[in-house]
Amino acid sequence: MKTIVQEGTPVLRKTAKAVPEELFGTEELSKIIVDMSEALDREADGVALAAPQIGISYRIFIVRKDRTLPQPPLDMPPHTPEIEVFINPEIIKTSRKRQYVDEGCLSVRGVYGTTYRHERATVRARREDGTSFERGGGGLLAQIFEHETDHLNGILFVDHADQLVELRHPHTNPNAA
Repeated sequence: MKTIVQEGTPVLRKTAKAVPEELFGTEELSKIIVDMSEALDREADGVALAAPQIGISYRIFIVRKDRTLPQPPLDMPPHTPEIEVFINPEIIKTSRKRQYVDEGCLSVRGVYGTTYRHERATVRARREDGTSFERGGGGLLAQIFEHETDHLNGILFVDHADQLVELRHPHTNPNAA
């Protein structure tokens, strides 16, 4: 069972390698994605995770789509867990407009700050089977795209965040990625 590595672990500061062609559609790639999903599932406040966060230096991140949606009313069933996989992602478009957003990270537990992120972003990536796709998003999803792409480039949010604070109970921030 993979655990999420913390700041100070060298893999978090390296530029992750592109997933090679021969890995698409393999059991090895599936296992990495399952390991990432299981690690993210154990963190109730986590919305996304990059492969370097479990010690694997590949350009992969996943998003728990159900955790990016508003909570349904109490009389409604919860959202079905759904993982979206982004392999060898690249941000191909961003809005001119940016905003300050609160941010945390599963690899920098208990520390939160304010980052300046684009309001909208579009990512081009590949799925596990190798097919390409583009996905745009605004608000939290755009923030996730930028945060996770930073991870793949060896950058942590604390490198450019303002107003950093340390909390004793870090599991309360819904924007930890």
